[in-house]
Amino acid sequence: MRPDSPIPEAPEDRGGWLRRAFVRRPWHLSALFLLLMITVSRPFTRRIPEAPEVLLQLPEFALVDQDGQPFTLASMHGKVWVAGFIFTSCPSVCPKISRAMLELQQRYARNGVEVELVSFSVDPENDTPAVLRRYAENLGADLTRWHFITGDRSAMEALVVGGFKTSIDRKPLGGGTTVDMYDIAHAEKLALIDATGGVRGLYAVRKPKGAPDEPLPMGVHATPEALALGLDVLAQDELYHRSTHVLRDLHTREHGGCNR
Repeated sequence: MRPDSPIPEAPEDRGGWLRRAFVRRPWHLSALFLLLMITVSRPFTRRIPEAPEVLLQLPEFALVDQDGQPFTLASMHGKVWVAGFIFTSCPSVCPKISRAMLELQQRYARNGVEVELVSFSVDPENDTPAVLRRYAENLGADLTRWHFITGDRSAMEALVVGGFKTSIDRKPLGGGTTVDMYDIAHAEKLALIDATGGVRGLYAVRKPKGAPDEPLPMGVHATPEALALGLDVLAQDELYHRSTHVLRDLHTREHGGCNR
């Protein structure tokens, strides 16, 4: 070969740059391995949200369900449940309350979450077990996990007012004074109750008047029916997640585990 002849280039070493980089700087490999381990282990080390604290404890009560069967606080012992307050002839907020609970029922069923629902009638004199059963069937309620409750009026008011700390106000319609012409003002919130009857939270059913329609955050979905009724989708999404936290704590205690 002549002295001034160009030196032929070595064949391209595909992938060799990566190998050379780690040979020259071995700490690169350690850093990459550490980053990979952090990424893989993060789902297992992140802090699980705490379940909400107990706000108040429900008293014992004795009522009946849509089949005329006894329904007491002991009936829900060991279960996490959501309670709402309705009456079947309600012309205003009750359809929204029942729709919000129906959306929860469908979401729990879709995700295999074992949370039950209870609708207490604040008009027990007219909402007999048979009336409540028809109402539940027309609504599409799964009566294996959704209970519709009536009973003695004084016992119901003692539970709703004294237990859940909410109000019931009977207002005659159209200036009338007869008992069959009234509306009943009552709580427009859903209550989350734990396995021992502790109320863990109250959640709005519908958006406040004048609240703007804003895009929902990522991961929060709502049906067209919920949006059309003006339901507070964010409050119900929080209720769903909080109920799963309470259920998780129940399962943890039952199996002797601990939260991280």
